[in-house]
Amino acid sequence: MIASLPMYLTPLTVAGYARFWAAIRDHLRQAGINAPDRLATEIPDLLTHWRDPDLLMSQTCGLPYRAVLKAHVTLVGTPDYGLPGCPPGHYNSVVITRDDLAIESLADLTGRPFAYNEPQSQSGWAALALTRPEVLTGHKRHTGSHRASVRAVRGGEADFATIDAQTWRQLAGLGETEGLRVVDRTAPVAGLPLITGQPDLAPHLQEAVRAAIAALSDTDRSTLGIRDLIVLPPGAYDLPIPPTPEAIGA
Repeated sequence: MIASLPMYLTPLTVAGYARFWAAIRDHLRQAGINAPDRLATEIPDLLTHWRDPDLLMSQTCGLPYRAVLKAHVTLVGTPDYGLPGCPPGHYNSVVITRDDLAIESLADLTGRPFAYNEPQSQSGWAALALTRPEVLTGHKRHTGSHRASVRAVRGGEADFATIDAQTWRQLAGLGETEGLRVVDRTAPVAGLPLITGQPDLAPHLQEAVRAAIAALSDTDRSTLGIRDLIVLPPGAYDLPIPPTPEAIGA
Protein backbone atom coordinates (compact mmCIF):
# COMPACT_ATOMS: atom_id res chain seq x y z
CA MET A 1 0.00 0.00 0.00
CA ILE A 2 0.99 3.64 -0.42
CA ALA A 3 0.61 6.74 1.74
CA SER A 4 1.32 10.43 1.39
CA LEU A 5 0.81 13.75 3.18
CA PRO A 6 1.44 16.17 0.32
CA MET A 7 -0.60 19.23 1.16
CA TYR A 8 1.49 21.11 3.72
CA LEU A 9 5.02 20.02 2.83
CA THR A 10 7.63 22.80 3.04
CA PRO A 11 11.34 22.73 3.91
CA LEU A 12 10.19 23.57 7.43
CA THR A 13 7.79 20.61 7.79
CA VAL A 14 9.17 17.72 5.74
CA ALA A 15 11.16 16.16 8.60
CA GLY A 16 8.27 16.57 11.05
CA TYR A 17 5.84 14.90 8.68
CA ALA A 18 8.26 12.00 8.22
CA ARG A 19 8.31 11.49 12.01
CA PHE A 20 4.53 11.90 12.18
CA TRP A 21 4.07 9.20 9.57
CA ALA A 22 6.53 6.90 11.33
CA ALA A 23 4.35 7.09 14.45
CA ILE A 24 1.18 6.39 12.41
CA ARG A 25 2.92 3.52 10.59
CA ASP A 26 4.14 1.88 13.78
CA HIS A 27 0.70 2.08 15.37
CA LEU A 28 -0.88 0.51 12.27
CA ARG A 29 1.70 -2.27 12.18
CA GLN A 30 0.96 -3.09 15.79
CA ALA A 31 -2.63 -3.66 14.64
CA GLY A 32 -1.40 -6.01 11.88
CA ILE A 33 -1.81 -3.50 9.02
CA ASN A 34 0.91 -3.46 6.36
CA ALA A 35 1.75 0.25 6.37
CA PRO A 36 4.55 1.50 4.08
CA ASP A 37 7.89 2.50 5.56
CA ARG A 38 7.86 6.03 4.15
CA LEU A 39 5.52 8.57 2.65
CA ALA A 40 5.42 8.78 -1.13
CA THR A 41 6.91 12.09 -2.24
CA GLU A 42 7.42 11.77 -6.00
CA ILE A 43 3.80 11.98 -7.18
CA PRO A 44 3.42 12.99 -10.85
CA ASP A 45 -0.37 13.32 -10.71
CA LEU A 46 -2.20 13.73 -7.41
CA LEU A 47 -5.67 12.87 -8.69
CA THR A 48 -4.41 9.55 -10.02
CA HIS A 49 -2.55 8.94 -6.77
CA TRP A 50 -5.60 9.70 -4.63
CA ARG A 51 -7.71 7.25 -6.66
CA ASP A 52 -5.15 4.45 -6.49
CA PRO A 53 -6.89 1.34 -5.04
CA ASP A 54 -3.75 0.72 -2.96
CA LEU A 55 -3.99 4.10 -1.21
CA LEU A 56 -3.73 3.57 2.54
CA MET A 57 -3.90 7.26 3.50
CA SER A 58 -3.33 10.69 2.04
CA GLN A 59 -4.50 14.27 2.52
CA THR A 60 -6.42 16.11 -0.18
CA CYS A 61 -8.20 19.43 -0.63
CA GLY A 62 -11.96 19.78 -0.15
CA LEU A 63 -12.58 20.79 -3.77
CA PRO A 64 -11.06 17.72 -5.49
CA TYR A 65 -12.69 15.59 -2.82
CA ARG A 66 -16.20 16.83 -3.61
CA ALA A 67 -15.65 17.22 -7.36
CA VAL A 68 -13.82 13.99 -8.18
CA LEU A 69 -12.82 11.77 -5.28
CA LYS A 70 -15.79 11.15 -3.00
CA ALA A 71 -17.02 8.16 -5.05
CA HIS A 72 -13.56 6.57 -4.89
CA VAL A 73 -12.31 7.15 -1.34
CA THR A 74 -13.41 7.11 2.29
CA LEU A 75 -12.98 10.03 4.67
CA VAL A 76 -10.72 9.30 7.64
CA GLY A 77 -10.94 12.66 9.38
CA THR A 78 -9.79 16.25 9.21
CA PRO A 79 -6.71 17.53 11.03
CA ASP A 80 -7.37 20.59 13.13
CA TYR A 81 -4.68 23.30 12.95
CA GLY A 82 -6.19 25.68 15.49
CA LEU A 83 -6.52 28.49 12.95
CA PRO A 84 -7.81 31.86 14.17
CA GLY A 85 -11.56 32.34 13.72
CA CYS A 86 -12.10 28.77 12.49
CA PRO A 87 -14.06 25.99 14.23
CA PRO A 88 -12.18 22.73 14.88
CA GLY A 89 -11.42 20.92 11.63
CA HIS A 90 -12.04 24.04 9.53
CA TYR A 91 -9.81 26.51 7.72
CA ASN A 92 -10.05 29.58 5.53
CA SER A 93 -7.99 31.66 3.12
CA VAL A 94 -6.17 34.91 3.68
CA VAL A 95 -6.48 37.47 0.88
CA ILE A 96 -3.02 38.98 0.47
CA THR A 97 -1.60 41.96 -1.38
CA ARG A 98 1.63 43.99 -1.33
CA ASP A 99 2.36 46.56 1.32
CA ASP A 100 2.98 49.21 -1.35
CA LEU A 101 -0.50 49.00 -2.91
CA ALA A 102 -3.24 51.35 -1.74
CA ILE A 103 -5.69 48.56 -0.96
CA GLU A 104 -8.03 48.87 2.01
CA SER A 105 -10.67 46.22 1.30
CA LEU A 106 -11.49 43.25 -0.89
CA ALA A 107 -13.57 45.49 -3.15
CA ASP A 108 -10.46 47.58 -3.91
CA LEU A 109 -8.94 44.49 -5.57
CA THR A 110 -11.72 44.13 -8.15
CA GLY A 111 -10.29 43.68 -11.63
CA ARG A 112 -6.66 43.62 -10.47
CA PRO A 113 -4.31 40.79 -11.53
CA PHE A 114 -4.93 37.68 -9.41
CA ALA A 115 -2.60 34.72 -8.78
CA TYR A 116 -4.08 31.31 -8.03
CA ASN A 117 -2.43 27.97 -7.40
CA GLU A 118 -4.86 25.54 -9.08
CA PRO A 119 -8.44 25.69 -10.40
CA GLN A 120 -9.10 22.58 -8.26
CA SER A 121 -8.06 24.39 -5.05
CA GLN A 122 -10.69 25.40 -2.50
CA SER A 123 -8.45 27.92 -0.76
CA GLY A 124 -6.58 29.30 -3.76
CA TRP A 125 -9.47 29.55 -6.21
CA ALA A 126 -12.94 28.50 -5.02
CA ALA A 127 -12.89 30.57 -1.82
CA LEU A 128 -13.43 33.76 -3.83
CA ALA A 129 -14.84 32.28 -7.04
CA LEU A 130 -17.88 31.02 -5.11
CA THR A 131 -18.43 34.09 -2.95
CA ARG A 132 -17.02 37.19 -4.68
CA PRO A 133 -16.50 36.30 -8.34
CA GLU A 134 -16.79 39.95 -9.38
CA VAL A 135 -13.44 40.58 -7.70
CA LEU A 136 -11.77 38.07 -10.04
CA THR A 137 -12.52 39.82 -13.33
CA GLY A 138 -8.93 40.92 -13.98
CA HIS A 139 -6.05 38.94 -15.44
CA LYS A 140 -5.57 35.57 -13.71
CA ARG A 141 -2.15 33.95 -13.36
CA HIS A 142 -1.98 30.17 -12.78
CA THR A 143 1.07 29.57 -10.55
CA GLY A 144 0.89 25.88 -9.56
CA SER A 145 1.27 26.34 -5.80
CA HIS A 146 0.40 28.67 -2.94
CA ARG A 147 4.08 29.39 -2.45
CA ALA A 148 4.41 30.43 -6.09
CA SER A 149 1.31 32.64 -5.76
CA VAL A 150 2.90 34.42 -2.79
CA ARG A 151 6.04 34.98 -4.84
CA ALA A 152 3.98 36.26 -7.80
CA VAL A 153 2.31 38.89 -5.63
CA ARG A 154 5.56 39.92 -3.98
CA GLY A 155 7.25 40.14 -7.37
CA GLY A 156 4.53 42.27 -8.95
CA GLU A 157 3.27 39.60 -11.35
CA ALA A 158 -0.11 39.78 -9.58
CA ASP A 159 -1.67 42.19 -7.11
CA PHE A 160 -3.43 39.67 -4.89
CA ALA A 161 -3.99 36.00 -4.10
CA THR A 162 -5.93 33.84 -1.67
CA ILE A 163 -3.70 31.57 0.38
CA ASP A 164 -4.64 28.66 2.64
CA ALA A 165 -4.34 30.11 6.17
CA GLN A 166 -2.17 27.23 7.40
CA THR A 167 0.15 27.57 4.41
CA TRP A 168 0.36 31.32 5.05
CA ARG A 169 1.36 30.61 8.65
CA GLN A 170 4.05 28.20 7.44
CA LEU A 171 5.41 30.61 4.85
CA ALA A 172 5.56 33.34 7.48
CA GLY A 173 7.72 30.98 9.54
CA LEU A 174 10.06 30.69 6.54
CA GLY A 175 10.29 34.47 6.20
CA GLU A 176 8.53 34.41 2.80
CA THR A 177 5.68 36.83 3.58
CA GLU A 178 7.73 40.01 4.00
CA GLY A 179 6.37 42.94 2.01
CA LEU A 180 2.89 41.40 1.98
CA ARG A 181 -0.19 41.91 4.14
CA VAL A 182 -3.58 40.34 4.73
CA VAL A 183 -6.50 42.50 3.61
CA ASP A 184 -9.34 40.03 4.19
CA ARG A 185 -10.15 36.46 5.23
CA THR A 186 -12.70 34.16 3.66
CA ALA A 187 -15.37 32.29 5.60
CA PRO A 188 -14.25 29.04 7.25
CA VAL A 189 -15.02 25.76 5.49
CA ALA A 190 -14.22 22.13 6.25
CA GLY A 191 -10.47 21.62 6.21
CA LEU A 192 -8.20 19.40 4.15
CA PRO A 193 -9.38 15.82 4.81
CA LEU A 194 -7.41 12.64 5.26
CA ILE A 195 -8.70 9.96 2.89
CA THR A 196 -8.20 6.25 2.28
CA GLY A 197 -8.88 3.75 -0.48
CA GLN A 198 -9.38 1.08 2.20
CA PRO A 199 -12.81 1.76 3.76
CA ASP A 200 -12.54 -1.07 6.29
CA LEU A 201 -9.36 0.47 7.69
CA ALA A 202 -10.77 3.95 8.37
CA PRO A 203 -11.33 3.31 12.12
CA HIS A 204 -7.79 1.96 12.49
CA LEU A 205 -6.40 4.97 10.66
CA GLN A 206 -8.33 7.36 12.92
CA GLU A 207 -6.90 5.63 15.99
CA ALA A 208 -3.36 5.67 14.58
CA VAL A 209 -3.52 9.36 13.59
CA ARG A 210 -4.84 10.37 17.01
CA ALA A 211 -2.12 8.36 18.72
CA ALA A 212 0.53 10.00 16.53
CA ILE A 213 -0.84 13.49 17.27
CA ALA A 214 -0.73 12.76 20.99
CA ALA A 215 2.89 11.58 20.67
CA LEU A 216 4.17 14.63 18.74
CA SER A 217 7.15 16.34 20.29
CA ASP A 218 6.68 19.97 21.28
CA THR A 219 8.85 21.00 18.32
CA ASP A 220 6.91 18.95 15.75
CA ARG A 221 3.57 20.01 17.24
CA SER A 222 4.57 23.65 16.82
CA THR A 223 6.02 23.16 13.33
CA LEU A 224 3.20 21.06 11.90
CA GLY A 225 0.45 22.92 13.77
CA ILE A 226 -1.71 19.82 14.16
CA ARG A 227 -3.89 19.93 17.29
CA ASP A 228 -6.40 17.11 16.82
CA LEU A 229 -8.23 14.88 14.34
CA ILE A 230 -11.86 15.89 13.80
CA VAL A 231 -14.33 13.51 12.14
CA LEU A 232 -16.69 15.78 10.22
CA PRO A 233 -19.77 14.38 8.46
CA PRO A 234 -19.26 13.89 4.70
CA GLY A 235 -21.92 16.56 4.11
CA ALA A 236 -19.54 19.16 5.55
CA TYR A 237 -17.79 19.07 2.17
CA ASP A 238 -20.93 19.54 0.09
CA LEU A 239 -20.11 22.99 -1.26
CA PRO A 240 -20.85 24.04 -4.85
CA ILE A 241 -18.34 23.46 -7.61
CA PRO A 242 -16.84 26.84 -8.56
CA PRO A 243 -16.71 28.30 -12.07
CA THR A 244 -13.45 27.81 -13.93
CA PRO A 245 -11.01 30.72 -14.18
CA GLU A 246 -11.89 31.01 -17.88
CA ALA A 247 -15.58 31.40 -17.03
CA ILE A 248 -14.94 34.59 -15.05
CA GLY A 249 -13.98 36.99 -17.81
CA ALA A 250 -11.40 39.72 -17.70
